[in-house]
Amino acid sequence: MEIEGARTDRLGVLLDQFDQAREMAQVRLAGLGDEEYLWEPAADCWSIRRRGEAVTPRAYGPGEWVLDKGAPDIPANEYAEVARQAASGMAVTKIADDWSVSVERVEQVLAHTGTPEPDPTPVTTIAWRLSHLHSCFAGQWEWTFGERRRDPRLLVDFTPSAALALERFWAVIDRWREDVAGVTDEQLDTVGFSQYPYGSDPDDPYIGVVAGDNLEFIHHMAEIALLRDLWRARSGACG
Repeated sequence: MEIEGARTDRLGVLLDQFDQAREMAQVRLAGLGDEEYLWEPAADCWSIRRRGEAVTPRAYGPGEWVLDKGAPDIPANEYAEVARQAASGMAVTKIADDWSVSVERVEQVLAHTGTPEPDPTPVTTIAWRLSHLHSCFAGQWEWTFGERRRDPRLLVDFTPSAALALERFWAVIDRWREDVAGVTDEQLDTVGFSQYPYGSDPDDPYIGVVAGDNLEFIHHMAEIALLRDLWRARSGACG
């Protein structure tokens, strides 16, 4: 079935995918309140918290509220990504630096033998998921289209207000989307067009980075949608 107006060029396909995901996400986020935004559905959740009240050792942010981030390790669900980075020729030392772990830890992951599994990926709040996405896309923009100098961890002033968080988030998303739409075919094929420091961007052609950004947006928005469903079920709002 042919979709009227659908683009078939490489960038167009990715932009259409992102636009559809963004539209769905905005509908799903309508009516998000502060209590639901900060709701912790399980013990030991990661969220945003006042500075000094963070429950993780690497929580970050420039203001009063910080985003939980744990001790450095490679989550089990990222082993495949580490293997892909190594297979693409990225040096083990670079992978270790990106993940803030030792070279030995990376080698253990790649070997997959006799390696104790890291702690399970934590349950996170809607506030954490949205703030994480906000931080990632703000950093992606800064290190691709901006001055490429500011630490991505200091770009977003996290807030406990759901309405304010969404207002700021969509502004960053729309700025990123607008500038990605202007990228040329040559730039799409340029390795290191994005110099985002917390990942493999400097070693990847930009077309792969854009595809990865789409996946990041889609999978976190799906998680947020599920958390909203659980919130309604908890509140007895659905039968």
